[in-house]
Amino acid sequence: MYISLSNKPGPDEQEGTPPAAPAHRPRGVRTVSSTVVTLGIVSMLTDISSESVSAILPLYITGVLGLSTIAFGFLDGLYQGVSALVRIAGGYVSDRVDQPKWVAFVGYALAAVARLGLLFGSGFAAITAVITADRVGKGIRTAPRDSLITAASRPDNLGTSFGVHRTLDNIGAAVGPLLAFFILLVVPDGYDTIFATSFAFAAIGVLILGIVVPNVRTRARRTAPADAERSDAAPRPRFDWSVVTSGPMRRLLAAAGMLGLLTIGDGFVYLVLQSRGGFAAQWFPLFYVGTNVAFLALAIPLGALADRIGRTRVFVWGHVALLATYVTAALPIADIAATVLCLMFLGAFYAATDGVLAALAAQLTTPETHGTGIAAAQTVVALARFLSAVGFGFLWYAVGRENSILIVAGVLAVAIPVAAVLLRPLLSTRDRS
Repeated sequence: MYISLSNKPGPDEQEGTPPAAPAHRPRGVRTVSSTVVTLGIVSMLTDISSESVSAILPLYITGVLGLSTIAFGFLDGLYQGVSALVRIAGGYVSDRVDQPKWVAFVGYALAAVARLGLLFGSGFAAITAVITADRVGKGIRTAPRDSLITAASRPDNLGTSFGVHRTLDNIGAAVGPLLAFFILLVVPDGYDTIFATSFAFAAIGVLILGIVVPNVRTRARRTAPADAERSDAAPRPRFDWSVVTSGPMRRLLAAAGMLGLLTIGDGFVYLVLQSRGGFAAQWFPLFYVGTNVAFLALAIPLGALADRIGRTRVFVWGHVALLATYVTAALPIADIAATVLCLMFLGAFYAATDGVLAALAAQLTTPETHGTGIAAAQTVVALARFLSAVGFGFLWYAVGRENSILIVAGVLAVAIPVAAVLLRPLLSTRDRS
């Protein structure tokens, strides 16, 4: 696979124009737009920033600020749920004004400013405001950024493009926690150093987005006729909500929401592993690093596979990997083997579903509704996972950790074939276009 790294937009990604499918493409060669790669670098820098803070935030809130675990539970729920509330708004505004780059820029810039706020704010109210601003920024930027990826990619290569972007994104997610642990190792109580470093990475990402990334539009710019004194140009297409709320998209949203309700938080899986023995407890802070390493190793191959055999198939099979994660965590397997397998399966699940879901939503919507469609799918999943995490916490309390995860695994085993039947009409040549 060849990845284009040219900084100059090619004929298929001139600013203001979505790419056209080439008349002839050499067999076996797939190119990824430099715009996609640059957006991946922006996301990588932003994830280094955000994950370096996330890795130490629980300790900082409870140990340094002295807040209770109840306060931390509220803040953690806020961290997970706020972005879902503004994703559709970000996608809708991006579609309406047809300025995906600058809507995404606002989101990235807001999150960067929030990092700076950590240096000056302390106490529950200040941390709440900082986390809210950070997550609102994430919610605003996600769909417009994915619209840019869609607009800069060929339809037959969309899964690969999202795979490349998610790979770079998850390099940042793996590096961020390691950076935080290294800073604390060298500078004890160096939380301010982490916050300052986090802001620096976020600011660099915002600058690259603003200066380097072209504003590739989701629809072609309309030009007036030569004698444009009395322009007869066609009117701007109306935004059609039915594209997002009916037909194939409704099936996708229903299936993604149902499966999202059975996707418990990664932290619960890690807590089950921790309870198994000393190995898991020793490496608990770096579990999500291992998951992200597996994710970034598989994101491009599974994205390319989705382009080849169908994105719906890969999306459904990704939840089989999630099922394998639950079963492996609950069954009496050796500690090291269970930990490694769980991290691999969990990384495979994210690699097969995260970017692939965005590619599916983009494929099932029109250029005028790409941002809103992607945001709708991501919002449904985010809200479903938030409800899943809350519900699983109660289930764990009621029946215990192994029983609770086996119950969810059993329901997921039934839900996967139901989702496959629901999505069956999407298993067509259009799914691979």
